[in-house]
Amino acid sequence: MDPADTIAAVATAPGRAGIGIVRISGPKAGPIAEALIGKVPSPRHATLAKFADGGGETIDQGIALFFPNPHSYTGEDLLELQGHGGAAVLRLLLKRCVELGARPAQPGEFTRRAFLNDKLDLAQAEAVADLIDASSAAAARGAMRSLSGEFSARVNSLRDSLIELRGLVEASLDFPEEEIDFLEQGQVVPRLMTLRSRLREILTTARQGNLLREGVRVVLLGRPNVGKSSLMNRLAEEEVAIVTEIPGTTRDALRRELAIEGVPLHLVDTAGLRRTADPVERLGVDRAWAEIAKADILLHVIDISQNPTETPEEIAGALPAGPVKISVFNKIDLLPEPLSRVGSSSEAEVWLSAKTGVGVPLLRTAILKAAGWRESEEVPFMARERHLAALTLAAGALQRATEQAASVELLAEELRVAQVALGEITGEFSADNLLGEIFSRFCIGK
Repeated sequence: MDPADTIAAVATAPGRAGIGIVRISGPKAGPIAEALIGKVPSPRHATLAKFADGGGETIDQGIALFFPNPHSYTGEDLLELQGHGGAAVLRLLLKRCVELGARPAQPGEFTRRAFLNDKLDLAQAEAVADLIDASSAAAARGAMRSLSGEFSARVNSLRDSLIELRGLVEASLDFPEEEIDFLEQGQVVPRLMTLRSRLREILTTARQGNLLREGVRVVLLGRPNVGKSSLMNRLAEEEVAIVTEIPGTTRDALRRELAIEGVPLHLVDTAGLRRTADPVERLGVDRAWAEIAKADILLHVIDISQNPTETPEEIAGALPAGPVKISVFNKIDLLPEPLSRVGSSSEAEVWLSAKTGVGVPLLRTAILKAAGWRESEEVPFMARERHLAALTLAAGALQRATEQAASVELLAEELRVAQVALGEITGEFSADNLLGEIFSRFCIGK
């Protein structure tokens, strides 16, 4: 990426729309405006104009906005052309911008330039993509918190305190005869404990934000005709799966995206698990086991009306150890007499009726608990796996620093490791290949 280049891209989604936007950023944004509309618009003022092609014919008519550097999204001269949202019109407008010296932007290049020009830090830049991809209102609010800088501010505050402590510890290395006084007077150990506590709070909130971003993969499993498809329809609140009394109706994995309390669920219904000579059904069973292996949470559905203790060894014994398992005792509506456990739930089991809906709210609660979701009035900021990895690395370094506080050299090194880990979150320390990986996942107009 050459910052001397001028880039252009369609910034609105593909397809027909009332409005379409072409965005241009770089040193040629002003000259391109002059060629297209005959002048450079007044900064930050909407200008009604005709967009002309090379022969002077009008391509479209709309609004032109000009943001001179450094007061723009990218920190460069930036021009936005807002016209009609037809695909052909936008292609012609983009083509004209390229003829005038711009080049097509790469995915995420506008936001990458904003990062490189110190308009956003790396966590905020990632939040732009997270806000676009948000699948629930809670996820959108979390992404907005990160974009506004709340996540970065908490990380930077912790890092600043860490730098201050590092300065004190490393100063003691220059005066070894005064080492103990330095550490005692500076209250190094109490300050370390405070830093660890603050980091735990950030990590807890970040885990909640990561859950909002990534969601959880929930797989329904069990023998044929235990009510897996009925339960999927109940959780999805619509007829997603075909339900019949014929065993083996579900042959392939069915997927549905939904949200519980804002937490995205990737729900998968699978074929009934049993030995079968039917080659098509056997293929469905094989696919069911493949889905089970990838699950975060397994809902083992059991028909309570037949045998409450029925848990076939070929199922229970073959389940992977990693996913959280919840036993779902279904069809309580068919029991002749209510049982004391009906409608109750624990971390490991829920009793319900997928047909009537009784007990289903308890299952939703159990899924959230199994996923690690904690109810809070505070909306968590959005966080990615790399953020969690960096925070976990920093937490481990601070723990080792506490354990090794008697050795100033080891203490200083662990504090350095923690600072570098925190700096990776906001991009203070970042490799070019990391930046390439992050911004390549953005849409082209961002």
